Parts: sequence; structure tokens; C-alpha cells
Amino acid sequence: MAKGKSGTIFFCQNCGYESAKWMGQCPGCREWNTFVEEAVSKASYTKGAGVLPEGRRLRRREPSVLSDVVIRKEDRLATGMGELDRVLGGGIVQGSLTLVGGDPGIGKSTLLLQVCRTLSSVGRKVLYISGEESLTQIRMRADRIGDFSRNMTLLCETNLNEITEVIRSHMPEVVVIDSIQTMYSETVSAAPGSISQVRETTGILLQLAKGLGVSVLIVGHVTKEGTVAGPRVLEHMVDAVLYFEGDRHASYRILRGVKNRFGSTNEIGVFEMREQGLAEVQNASEYMLNGRPEKASGCVVVCTMEGTRPLLVEIQALVCHSNFGIPRRQTTGTDFNRVNLLMAVLEKRSGVQLAACDAYVNITGGMKVLEPAIDLGIVLAVLSSFRNVELNPKLVAFGEVGLSGEVRAVSMAAWRVAEAEKLGFEVCILPAVCVKECAKQSRMEIVGVKTVQDAMEWLFS
Repeated sequence: MAKGKSGTIFFCQNCGYESAKWMGQCPGCREWNTFVEEAVSKASYTKGAGVLPEGRRLRRREPSVLSDVVIRKEDRLATGMGELDRVLGGGIVQGSLTLVGGDPGIGKSTLLLQVCRTLSSVGRKVLYISGEESLTQIRMRADRIGDFSRNMTLLCETNLNEITEVIRSHMPEVVVIDSIQTMYSETVSAAPGSISQVRETTGILLQLAKGLGVSVLIVGHVTKEGTVAGPRVLEHMVDAVLYFEGDRHASYRILRGVKNRFGSTNEIGVFEMREQGLAEVQNASEYMLNGRPEKASGCVVVCTMEGTRPLLVEIQALVCHSNFGIPRRQTTGTDFNRVNLLMAVLEKRSGVQLAACDAYVNITGGMKVLEPAIDLGIVLAVLSSFRNVELNPKLVAFGEVGLSGEVRAVSMAAWRVAEAEKLGFEVCILPAVCVKECAKQSRMEIVGVKTVQDAMEWLFS
């Protein structure tokens, strides 16, 4: 392709693989029918590649000794929201590029506007750039949140060349881009929101963040499959990826870190949507257990770990005889295949006849829990519903169940017991190998079980 001449290239929407021709299956991610055609320009790829005008020499950089690199506390900006700082690993890292994704209306823009308010109130220069709303619309939303200081500035622009000039001239400490799909670069002939534009604009923002030391937060729309629109390579380019989860019609929101180069990806933040914006939920376990049913079978409280935070959630199971030849199984909030496996263990190891029964398992509160530590809770909930026996409402259980029916140890057992005791639970069923660790630090009744059969005999005999 001649210099400056436009052409077309095919991109995989799933992983960003490039090809000169269309292919049915992507060689990179092995997905089918993911290639789309985009117009590209040779200039968009050679720009910034290190070619300097004649007579100028590229400045040579010397390598640094790793032990001589100094890390300062001020390299992180505390957002003033403890739940967000927890997910980020302690705050926003200076010069980082963070992607915030989520369903429409989930609260992405509201959260970032609250972050801008907090940072500007402590003297940080903040620039909020919107390509979707006007200045009046942003002001109307800001009035609902609270008062803003003079350090908070707004810009409604979609041309990335103009945005780059504003950032270089004003030198803010934090920049918010809402959203990346509305931005476009003049060096790319494709339409805004296309794969080529998203890749190019994200690359330019990455250079600005690293070169100027500006912390950039970008909002990304999600597709029907729940991934950020555009190629998956977008997630590889940024330093951190945060996802908002939850039902937009419910009051709670869960912020989960999917990628974080500066902290753990196991942490979550829990927020509640109110009239004034998003409020932090300090005691997430108590919040998730609100509205528990009384005197109902098939309900068990389990303790799962989200990073370093123990979280109590309720598992509900409904087991009834099937009226059709093939029983129906359905799960919400947990792995469907895992539930089928646990029911097969009950059939084989404990003699519970579930083959002719429909089974429905639900994790309340809208949580999605895939940790194996909830296996014992699922088993007890299914047994309680199958026998129509109400369990002790002050009972909590956790433990991984193996294929031979054994109850295996889980990590941080003492932390789980301490969280349950703090919320008033009196009995805890857990793996027998964890009893010694937990009994020393708790006044709860600790019941250690080696197999699922042991738990059945203790509860239903």
C-alpha cells in the first residue's frame, strides 16, 4: 500500500486479529464469523513510529537500575470512595489508563462524575470530556450529586486531535473520557465507534497518559455478550479494566476488577444507587441478606471470598418432581454444570433420588459466585428443598465438594467464620480439616464434616 493511500483490512471483533482477507474462523481466538471490514490509512500506522525529519536525531534513553526506582505514596490518587479504591488497589495510579465498562444506565458516568467531584474538592485538576452529553446535561446531573469546585472543568468534544491539544495546554491531573466509542481520530477514515477508531484513539490516549503523567479514565460500552464493544485488544492496552455488574432496575451495583496491573483482580466494590448518586455499602454481607424468607425450606447462607473480603450470600434451591420425561435444571448466579455435578454426587454417594426432579438454584442479591467453597451450601439447599425441611436460619456453611462426596478445605476459613459470627450466626458447617483453625478464634458452634453424608446425618437425623 502506498504512503497515504487508503485501503481495507479485516479485524476480528473478539481478539483484534488482523487479516488482509475475510475468513470464517479467526486463527487467533478460533471464533466464527467475527471478522469485519474496516477502512484504514497507511498514515495511521506510520504516525508516531519513530521516523524523524531529516537533520534530527532520536534522543537516546539510558536504562535504569530497578533497585534505584523510587515509589512514592503520592503516585496514587485516593478517590475518596473506599469501595473504588479497594478495587483499584489503593487509588488511581498516576499516568495510568483505566477502562470502566458496564451495561447502559448502570451508573458508569455517575460514578466517574462523583470521583471528579471528590478529586477536584481536594485541589486536583480534573477534566471531564464527554462525547455523548452537552454541558447543560452534565450540569443537570452534577447538581443532583452536589457542589463542584473550580478545579472541575468540562469539555464536549469528539475530535481526539482537539482533545489532545486541550490536555497538553491545561495539563490536568485526571481526565475522564465518556465514552471511547464516540471519539475519533482524523488519521483514520473509519466511522467513530468502529474497531479501527477505538484502537487508534485508545493508543493515542495511552501515549498521553504515559508521556504526560496524566491519569485517564475511559468509559466503554458493552455488547450483548457483556464485553467491551470493539476488539478485545482494547483490554490489553489499558492498565486496569473495571466492570459494573447488577440489574439497572435494582438499587445495588457491584464493581469488579477484571484486570489490574497495580493491584488484585479479586476485589469487588458494592454500591447502592440513590437519588444523590452512588453510595458505598460498607457492610455488604448484611446488605445481601436483607429480606431473607422465614420458615422456608431450600435456603442456606454460605460465605464466599471476594479477594480479601468475606461475603455472606443466600443460596435458594427449589426441587420438585418433574411432570415431563426430561427433568429441567436451571441456575441463576452460579455455574450450571457445577450444580448438575453436585446433584450427581448426591445421587451416587448419598442415595438421594434426584433423577426425576426439576431443580432450580438461585444466588440471591444478583451476585455471580463461581467459587467452589459454595458447593456445600448448594448441596444442603438442594437437600432441604427435596426433603421439605427448614434449616436453622442461624446456620452458615461452606466447603468444596469432591466427586467422591468428600468435603475439602477452602482458603481463609477463619475469616469466613469471623464474618458469620459478626452478623449473629450461631452454627457453622465447614470441612473437618478447618475445624482446628476456626475453633480457636470463634465462639460459634463449629461442625466439621468429612463427607456430604456426615452433613446429612447431622442436619436431618
